Amino acid sequence: MARVVVLGGCGVVGSVAVQVLAAQDVIGEVVIADRAHEKASMLASRLGSKKVRPLRVDVSSPEETRSAIRGADIVLNCVGPFFSTVEGILDAAIDERVNYVDICDDVDATLKILEKDEKARREGVTALIGMGSSPGATNLLARLAHDMLLDTTSSVDIFHTHGGEPVEGEGVIGHRFHCMSIDIPMYLDGRFTTVKFFGQDGIALRQTFDFPMVGKGIPIFPYPHPEQVTLPRHLKLSRVTNKGSVLPIEYFNLIMAMVELDLASTDPVTVNGVPVVPRDFAISFILRERGRILEKTGFTKPCGCCSVVVRGTKDSSPLEYRFHMASRTQALGEGTGVPAAIAVMLMAMGKVKGPGVLPPEACVNPMDFVDLVPKVMRLDHAARDPDSFGGVIVERVDAEGVVTRVDI
Repeated sequence: MARVVVLGGCGVVGSVAVQVLAAQDVIGEVVIADRAHEKASMLASRLGSKKVRPLRVDVSSPEETRSAIRGADIVLNCVGPFFSTVEGILDAAIDERVNYVDICDDVDATLKILEKDEKARREGVTALIGMGSSPGATNLLARLAHDMLLDTTSSVDIFHTHGGEPVEGEGVIGHRFHCMSIDIPMYLDGRFTTVKFFGQDGIALRQTFDFPMVGKGIPIFPYPHPEQVTLPRHLKLSRVTNKGSVLPIEYFNLIMAMVELDLASTDPVTVNGVPVVPRDFAISFILRERGRILEKTGFTKPCGCCSVVVRGTKDSSPLEYRFHMASRTQALGEGTGVPAAIAVMLMAMGKVKGPGVLPPEACVNPMDFVDLVPKVMRLDHAARDPDSFGGVIVERVDAEGVVTRVDI
């Protein structure tokens, strides 16, 4: 049975992964490694499992990080924002020769850690990166359609939205600031390009999308996630796009306004003789306003959906598959934490190919992942809440536009 260290283990995502892993026979020990030691201790106590224990660690210290993961079989990294943390943590895992999983969704950070592939191979370390919802499950569903359902595959378009989580942290807001500020990669017409979130090229890619169980006509925007740069490396495609938003859209609009006004800047401004960092103000203001906006718009429960639309041909006819992971009762925490936990389980079972630094589509059999989802979610079709996530909804759209629900 594997010994797993979950860095950021009492955060929104990490705590879900901890709970899932603690219930699995293939996992022998789960260490909740977090700088919030009291919170980690409370989570361990609430779970009431002898295999779970808390550990205080500050990942900004390379020494503390290496000490925390030393001797583990697998480390799961849930500490964001990844553009500022992931390189050091992955370096620590490789140095300690500990296999690694993360949920990194920052494309610039992904490109940097992919450069550590040779080092990981040399040390015999398998690092499965970007294994949440998007990226993660999205990559595997695209691979499944490419390998098993279509003869040829032309495009993969990824759409996601979520909202209503009980809490959000500063790191989540910082990640959104980052996503709206950097060049956003897209794979269009068989080549890589970049667009600006507020530029005309980025605005031209904005659209609406109908998300099952969440809502129709949800606005979505270009997102700098890693799928656009990893999927074309492993699948023959002409287009890969990624677009998303946060609900309620009024809340997302507030975040966009802050970035467009340059309030995500870290350059201090003087206010009544006192230096103030605009970013610090913006994050505090957004978090203060969030509760009011959620209450006003009626977002009293989490919800979310991540969809993958794969187009190609079968028997020379156009064919489209739509995969939806939707819930009216779960959102970011479950949507990201559950796939990450499944990845750790697969790694513990010896079902992740390695060594090296690898995205999901390069090292995980999609059906191994899909087969574990019902087990992890403890599906009881007679008794479970029909609004909760119960697996992957799959739709087949033929050349005439006829939509049929199918099983995989």
